[in-house]
Amino acid sequence: MYPAELVKPMRDDLASAGFEELHTAGAVENAINKPGTTLVVVNSVCGCAAANARPAAKLSLHNAKKPDHTVTVFAGVDVEAVKAARDLMVPFPPSSPSIALFKDGELVHMIERHHIEGRPAEMIAENLTGAYNEFC
Repeated sequence: MYPAELVKPMRDDLASAGFEELHTAGAVENAINKPGTTLVVVNSVCGCAAANARPAAKLSLHNAKKPDHTVTVFAGVDVEAVKAARDLMVPFPPSSPSIALFKDGELVHMIERHHIEGRPAEMIAENLTGAYNEFC
């Protein structure tokens, strides 16, 4: 587990953009099973989360079509919530950061860490907006 003071700025980055922070398995299940679309960002302390994943998630929300709900869990901190989110992302292996789009509780789009590392935020955001245009 990471110290709260270390991850606070990384949490705040998404929370200030309107992402709801989820800390329990129940909160994750409730959020993902809401009607409509839900974007889930598995946040982390790594550099690719800071340089690519979080900026991409925020940038993608400037699209005309966007998810009904945006939520986040933090790997290495929200252990119960991260496990619950990852369990719903099967068959994809656990990775952080990662970004998933659910529609009516079903996983419809997934971006794994290996799709985030080394790619600019704009490219990742474009991938997400393509999914929003299809599913939202």
